[in-house]
Amino acid sequence: MKEPLRIVPLSGAGEVGKNMTLIEYGDDAIAIDCGLMFPENDMLGIDLVIPDTTYLLDNPGLLKAILLTHGHEDHIGALPYILPDIPVPLYATRLTQGLIEVKLKEAKLLDKIELNTITSESVIEIGPFKIEPFHVCHSIPDAVGYAIHTPQGLVIHTGEYKFDDTPADGRPADLDRLRRYGDEGVLVLLSDSTNAERPGHTPSEQIVSAAFEEIFDETRGRIIIATFASNISRIQQVINIAMRHNRKLAVVGRSMVDNVKMARELGYLTAPEDMIIHVDDLDDYPDNQIAIVCTGTQGEPTSALVRMANNEHRQVRLREGDTVILSATAIPGNEELVHRTLNNLFRLGADVIYQSLRPVHVSGHASQDEQLQMLQLTRPKYFIPIQGEYRMLVLHGRLGQAAGIPPENIWVIENGQVIEFDEEGAFPGEVVANGQILVDGLGIGDVGKVVLRDRRLLSRDGFVAVVVAIDERTGELVEGPDIISRGFVYVRDSEELIEEAKERVIDLLESGATHRDTAANVIKNNLSQFLYQRTRRNPMIFPVVLEV
Repeated sequence: MKEPLRIVPLSGAGEVGKNMTLIEYGDDAIAIDCGLMFPENDMLGIDLVIPDTTYLLDNPGLLKAILLTHGHEDHIGALPYILPDIPVPLYATRLTQGLIEVKLKEAKLLDKIELNTITSESVIEIGPFKIEPFHVCHSIPDAVGYAIHTPQGLVIHTGEYKFDDTPADGRPADLDRLRRYGDEGVLVLLSDSTNAERPGHTPSEQIVSAAFEEIFDETRGRIIIATFASNISRIQQVINIAMRHNRKLAVVGRSMVDNVKMARELGYLTAPEDMIIHVDDLDDYPDNQIAIVCTGTQGEPTSALVRMANNEHRQVRLREGDTVILSATAIPGNEELVHRTLNNLFRLGADVIYQSLRPVHVSGHASQDEQLQMLQLTRPKYFIPIQGEYRMLVLHGRLGQAAGIPPENIWVIENGQVIEFDEEGAFPGEVVANGQILVDGLGIGDVGKVVLRDRRLLSRDGFVAVVVAIDERTGELVEGPDIISRGFVYVRDSEELIEEAKERVIDLLESGATHRDTAANVIKNNLSQFLYQRTRRNPMIFPVVLEV
């Protein structure tokens, strides 16, 4: 008797980002993607968020490989953090592999991980799985989905896609392959839900080229284009148009420089050798012969565009007459940082162009018409919407019904919810560990809910530290109290309040009712009540009791 097939969305279901889905049969599992997510606004001090792989760590040897759909951060960005504990082989197309190699080299993992190059013609056999990558269009070349043949039937994972007849790299999606899979019979479709709220059809990349062409025609000063460092197709569009307008191109931003170098070496970016110039040579050319491509579309504090906007970039100083193009949309949660950057660019006198003003960016994700087309091409028996916030999954599920899939065969699930398939049908399994691991500097997972809660409290009302010295035998006050405040009140401006707080601590310690073993808690509780009554604020109280 066959074992059940299990679909396990470790992350990326019910959220946008950190995509990672397991396909599991018996003692073997493969993962599709291993991405990261930018922190939410209330994740103070957090740099990145990666999938919780507790389920894999609790089942050593289960995961046999990770297959990557494309080279964006939300699909490959977590690899340097997860591979040290789960060092499995990777499978990726050549460009995606190049982007991964840049990351693994920086993390000193490149020589420790097996990297396998695949194409849309490959057939990969891993345990009970026979896997066929198929080409899709996205906002980066070399993107694929996967057809996964299992003992229970065919699983289609679309990756991120749109149906673009005129893509930047000239390679439309392989509709014939998808139609053939539909004819063979698809057990379950896992499909990208990012644009499930958008009616119609996602515009072609050629719209961006046309907008760039107009801007280059109109502009006499320098042109600075910010885009994702991994958006190789967009960078090629900039190169092509800059060439036609006799402009040299400078590449700015460490990740952008690394990716452009790698993509040129692999042949995914083509440009005349003398066209790409070093950023230090910008002053050797007149403004109307300069274009710059850089990082910073999400308002990242250390990115090239943000440093330019803050007038802090060592090599590029913005001035009136510069035109800045923001060729990306803000990832949810980054809007405030992006708007701040735009405001600063305007303050410096730059002419700033972004998607709200002109079509300088289009989505790489399928809108409703294309999502419906995917369902109609593959005609799955079961449908699991993935890669989107919960409302997006629900709306995508309704499209499944419009395509003729019975409601009971559509599974709208979130991270950790297992769906199993056997000869009898589909049914929910257990819920596996599905939280999120927070990356803070060099720390991975050492910041949890308690630390985040403390950071939120500190950011809201600050802290007050009370330092006293007491006799270790009698508990009597020997020295102090000294009160230090940060983020609550400025001591010199609130001397009366601070003096009252000191007197309250002295009274507590000299009353004889406070034992030396409980002095810290008594000071904390009483001072907290006093400060709230006086200020209606709740600073964190840190009592430091020294026994002398």
